[in-house]
Amino acid sequence: MKVNTRTIDRQIARSLEQAGLAPLLARLFAARGVRSASALNTGLNDLLKPDGLLGLDSAAEQLVGAIGAGQSLCVVGDYDCDGATATALMVSGLRRLGARVDYMVPNRFTDGYGLTPGVVTAALQHPRLGKPDWLITVDNGIASVAGVQAANEVGMAVIVTDHHLPGDTLPAAAAIVNPNQPGCQFASRNLAGVGVAFYVVAAVRARLRETGALPAPPALGDLLDLVALGTIADLVRLDDNNRRLVAAGLARIKAGKARPGIAALCQIAGVVPHQLTVRDLGFALGPRINAAGRLEDISIGIECLLAESLPAALPLAETLDSINRQRREIEADMRQAALDTITEPTPDQLSLVLHEPDWHEGVVGLVAGRVKERFHRPCFAFAVASGETAEPMLRGSGRSVTGVHLRDALALLDAREPGLIDRFGGHAMAAGLSMKASGLPAFRDGIEKAIAEIAAPGALNPELLTDGPLKAEEMTLTTARTLDQYVWGQGFEAPMFCNEFRVVRQKVVGKGHLKLDLDFDGLPLPAIFFQRDEPLADRARLAYSLQPNEYRGLTTLQLLIHAEAAPD
Repeated sequence: MKVNTRTIDRQIARSLEQAGLAPLLARLFAARGVRSASALNTGLNDLLKPDGLLGLDSAAEQLVGAIGAGQSLCVVGDYDCDGATATALMVSGLRRLGARVDYMVPNRFTDGYGLTPGVVTAALQHPRLGKPDWLITVDNGIASVAGVQAANEVGMAVIVTDHHLPGDTLPAAAAIVNPNQPGCQFASRNLAGVGVAFYVVAAVRARLRETGALPAPPALGDLLDLVALGTIADLVRLDDNNRRLVAAGLARIKAGKARPGIAALCQIAGVVPHQLTVRDLGFALGPRINAAGRLEDISIGIECLLAESLPAALPLAETLDSINRQRREIEADMRQAALDTITEPTPDQLSLVLHEPDWHEGVVGLVAGRVKERFHRPCFAFAVASGETAEPMLRGSGRSVTGVHLRDALALLDAREPGLIDRFGGHAMAAGLSMKASGLPAFRDGIEKAIAEIAAPGALNPELLTDGPLKAEEMTLTTARTLDQYVWGQGFEAPMFCNEFRVVRQKVVGKGHLKLDLDFDGLPLPAIFFQRDEPLADRARLAYSLQPNEYRGLTTLQLLIHAEAAPD
């Protein structure tokens, strides 16, 4: 792993210091493109206005009309954490504004992704609504051309709210709200599905107030914990607007104002709400929601998020925790099977395509991600798709590296070999697809050629960017806690540093993790290096982050080691 140091505009760093930031923080933010202290403001008054969010006015106007007419609304969600939080937000928000609304979510194993014609057929007999007048997609729908057409044909109007990249043809929906659709001028294209849903509900509230239909509409600030959780879990880029949304949601949770479902997830995960960090959202709460969609039914997660009391939410959170433990076991077995079959890629091999007949289709994305991290190559993992079809089908999930836009690679392959891929969609860093099992060899060859054409120069050379060295006086629990107060994530990466240490003691613990006692200029520092069982030399240059570590009621500083770097 090549470890480099981020470049810093010293003049910008000095100006941030002059604005009141500590030197370390000024250095970190300058390295991440922050140009003024005002960009770090987390107040909701600094949120982007909805101006330019194409389709928002139309969607709000039609939803206000539907609410006024007493029509029924069915939210059609997605089976990941972003989709679950977006569904809960849309349902909760619209109910508060007087709507008759419920939800349904496609089943990953039988329905596939998005608003398909099959999902439309199921919606016609919704168990609580009967036939809805309206379908509202969240975190999906931009690619549901056939599904929207099927809904139109049976008399259900559709409003699409989504954030995924569109294809060549847009669905014939009554309104489409998606910052990535052609012609949209919204300043942040990085909203998660739950972020788009929040803007839609806020626009409906504003419209109801303007028309006098709801002169004193309820506040929507308590929906922001959902926005924070879904945004972090979906790994969207944390631009200024997303950081403000996440910061506002985090503040509510830390102030003890989380909705019961999120409070229950914190309790089950052993997270103290007032100490909650972005890391907890991404690694403790989000995976428990995601696990339900991967192995069983995401509705368990949605019901947990919609629960109106802690006693009602806790049993659901416990179920999610149990499913997540099962997910971990399945993932560990699949990951090991994958690593056992892979040899080190040759320098000219640009991708990895994996398939085992007994793999679980709900977990292939996690395996692809682990393999991608190990070999720094875009990776697709496939499992046999559920359902009876004339020919065996595979469902695959891909994870990419910076500089290889995965959905663009799939689009290029689809254009070159029409019919090879049945359906696909996704982002730059993650994508999903389905295809006939017989097409796997052609896919393996075709995706390699597509990536060769679109990969940015140097994209497949593994590189870790750090923020350089820390001084001994900066390696403190106080520093770790200070850094944890800020919102870090995709595109605004958490601080990582690089120093040379003396290795005092080391031993392998758990399932192949290296527990270390380090020394830096006389300062003793405990550390953990996950997924590493090879011993380090007596002196090692390590890339690491600072982490508060609580054990038996005592919180101390621990270094989380990310990589061993070559000596200076």
